[in-house]
Amino acid sequence: MAGDEVLRALAAACPAARAAGAGDAVAGVVPRYVASPASVAEASALMRAAAGQDLTVVPRGSGSRLDWGCPPVRCDLVVDTLGLDQVVEHAAGDLVARVQAGTGMRRLGEVLAAAGQQLALDPAPGGNGDAGTVGGTLATGAAGPRRLRYGTPRDLVIGITVVRADGTVASAGGKVVKNVAGYDLGKLFAGSYGTLGLIVEAVFRLHPLPPAAAYTTVEAAGPAEARRMVAAAAGSDHPVRVGVLLEGDPAGVGERAAHLRGLLGAGAQTSPDQPGWWGRTGPPDGQDGAGTLIRVGFWAAALPAVLAAVDGAAAAGGLDPLVAGSAAAGVIYVALGAGAHPAAVAAFVATLREALARGEADARPASAPVPDSPPVLASAVVVHAPPAVRELADLWGAVPGLPLMRAVKDQFDPGHRMAPGRFAGGI
Repeated sequence: MAGDEVLRALAAACPAARAAGAGDAVAGVVPRYVASPASVAEASALMRAAAGQDLTVVPRGSGSRLDWGCPPVRCDLVVDTLGLDQVVEHAAGDLVARVQAGTGMRRLGEVLAAAGQQLALDPAPGGNGDAGTVGGTLATGAAGPRRLRYGTPRDLVIGITVVRADGTVASAGGKVVKNVAGYDLGKLFAGSYGTLGLIVEAVFRLHPLPPAAAYTTVEAAGPAEARRMVAAAAGSDHPVRVGVLLEGDPAGVGERAAHLRGLLGAGAQTSPDQPGWWGRTGPPDGQDGAGTLIRVGFWAAALPAVLAAVDGAAAAGGLDPLVAGSAAAGVIYVALGAGAHPAAVAAFVATLREALARGEADARPASAPVPDSPPVLASAVVVHAPPAVRELADLWGAVPGLPLMRAVKDQFDPGHRMAPGRFAGGI
C-alpha cells in the first residue's frame, strides 16, 4: 500500500498520526510514521491498524532512554505515549495509584507528594536530561539508589494494562497490594524494552513520604580511606564518593545522621537536599546520551572485586570511566565518554566480562543455593553506545535465559513486530 494510504489508515484510528522525521529516530533508525494515541481505545485501534498494514512498532515515552538497547532491525511506526498522561486514580488510603504510561515521573511525584506519598523510584535523568515517563521507566526497569530499600519498578507494579501487537487490550493484577489473581504481566513487561507489547497503564504500590530525609555524603581520597568509610568500596585507585540516604522521623534521622558522620569521619556532611550526582548513570558533563553506558549486576558483597575488574579493564585500554550506581544493591553503571575510541570501548567490555566470568565476583552468601552448573555471578550489559561501538561490541553478552525469552516473545508477539531486534539475541 502506498505511503499516503498507510498514513490515512493510521490516522483513521489515531488522528494524531504523521510522517516521521529525523528527530524521531530510534537508536539511529528513522521510522516511517509516528502516532500519539490519546486513550487506551485509540491505542488499541492504532495497533490494529498497524497490524493490518504489517508495520513494526516501537513504543516511545519522553525518549530519555530510547537509545538504550540495540537499534531495531526495522521501525515502521513509533507510538508516542505522551498523550496518555493521566493519573487515572490515586487511592491514597490504599497506597495505590493507577497511572497512564505517558505520565512523566516528575509530574507523578508532584501529584503523589501533595498527599504525602511517593512512588519510591529515583531513576536518573536519561540522555535528554528527562527522568522519563511511567511506561518508559517500567519498560527499561530503571531504578536508582533507593532500590536497596524499595526495589525496582517490577517490585512496585501490582497491575498493568498493555496493548498487544494485534490491538488486543490485556490487563493483569489489580488495585490492591495483595491481589494475586492472574498471570503477573507487570513483572514480565518490566525491562522488556517494548518487545512484548505497548504499555498503556500501570498500577503501583506507593509508600508514605518520610517526615524527614537527609543525605550524608563524603569523598574518599583513595581505597584506604574508602575501606574505612565503606568496606565494600575498596579496590579502586580513584577518589570515591559515598552517599547514604536516611529516612524517618526528624529526631531519628538527625540522630542517625550524626552517628553516621562519626563513622565516616572528617569531611562527612549531611543535607536535606539531594546531591546533584545522586542516581546519575552517566558523565557529569551532561553528555549522558553521547557515550557508552554499561550496567553491571553482581552480589553486593563482591563490589571490591567488581571495581577491581573495572579498573583493570580500564587500565588495559587507557580509559577513564565514571562508575556510579546502587553499590549496596549490587548494581553499578560504568560510563565512558563519547571521545573514547570505539575499539578501546569494545575491548574494555570484553575484558570486563572475562574478569567477571572468572568468578572474581563470586560473593554469594552462605545461604545461596549451589546450582548444578556454574552460575552467572555478575553481568555486564551495554545499555547505550554510539553506533561505532555497537558495531564492534557485543551489547548483551551471554544470556542464559535466551531460549525462554524467545518462547515468550513468540507467544506475545508471534509476528515479531514489536520493537524487533531491540533485545538480546535479536528479540
